[in-house]
Amino acid sequence: RLRLHDGKLVKDRRHHLRTYPNCFVAKELTAWLIDHKEAPDRETGIRLMQKLMDHYIIHHVCDEHSDYKDTKLLYRFRKDDGTFPLSKEVKVFMRGQSLYEKLVSVEESILKVREENSVKYQRTFLGCEMIDWLVQEGEVENRQEAVELGRMLLEHGIIQHVSNRHHFFDSDLVYQFWINFRRRRRLTELLNESSSRALSESPDSPFCLRKLNPDLGNTTFLSVQTNKEIKIVSAVRRSSITSLTGISNPYFSTTPTLVFPPVAKCNPKSVLKRPVTNEELLSPGAPYIKKTLTIVGDAVGWGFVVRGGRPCHIQAVDPGGPAAAAGMKVCQFVFSVNGLYVLHLDYQTISSLIMTGPRTLVMEIMEAVE
Repeated sequence: RLRLHDGKLVKDRRHHLRTYPNCFVAKELTAWLIDHKEAPDRETGIRLMQKLMDHYIIHHVCDEHSDYKDTKLLYRFRKDDGTFPLSKEVKVFMRGQSLYEKLVSVEESILKVREENSVKYQRTFLGCEMIDWLVQEGEVENRQEAVELGRMLLEHGIIQHVSNRHHFFDSDLVYQFWINFRRRRRLTELLNESSSRALSESPDSPFCLRKLNPDLGNTTFLSVQTNKEIKIVSAVRRSSITSLTGISNPYFSTTPTLVFPPVAKCNPKSVLKRPVTNEELLSPGAPYIKKTLTIVGDAVGWGFVVRGGRPCHIQAVDPGGPAAAAGMKVCQFVFSVNGLYVLHLDYQTISSLIMTGPRTLVMEIMEAVE
């Protein structure tokens, strides 16, 4: 966006006796992407811009077109007209980015490479050190507020315990920033979200666990284990589209419609060790933490299977799918879907909510603390 402003592609334009401020011509922008090596061809450029539309980054100036058309239509960045949705997730992400930038720019930063269980982790810090730093820098008023901020950052996937076993505490537990905010990213990475190969080979990808020694295995995102309890089928990746509703064609360009040919076969035996009630999940002091996952669906869905009811749980997760990349694991309980409380619903209703909602799925899940 800033580069386009500097290059004068974003400017006030007049059309049909009306002036539209800070907009660009789609056809000109597609050519710019190719000229500046952001896209190899026009087709890829169109796909990239459609991704930005799907993520509410750009839109047609009159909102008359939901698709990005490579013509002389006018589009605009939502940041330039005040319509960019500053949701809680976005605000937390921006707060995390601000703290990260501040931490890496100081001498003697608390962010260091640390080792635990023979695995080295980047961008790590001790919980108590982070709290000391937040109070010292005036980011928070007191230690309790610092703990609340740390927990919010963890629940929104900005930081995590290095082995993903603990919530955020004022202790000497080791945590890490999950994202390297300073790594320069290219637009074409948006098209690689569904590529497990691309994600696993990128140590600074915001969609995978950061380990300096990834070959040691035991990544927390390999939620579907090869055992006799679950028969892993190719439809697991398409869970929200095929496994849950039975759609035979997994590819979609808009919100999929519901049709019911034969459903892909999966062993229905629950992965839960024992039944859990809503009362148990929500009782004070219960050993569960709540996390927010933002899952950007790809051409074949979101990559997970939800089962049960009141509460529903995650039955299976495709290790190479968007859900696993966002941190979803089996045995987590579904608390909300796109802001809607769903603990009282069954899995068919939740599946329908996912199917009829936006491609970018925001889910709150509850996970047992080991």
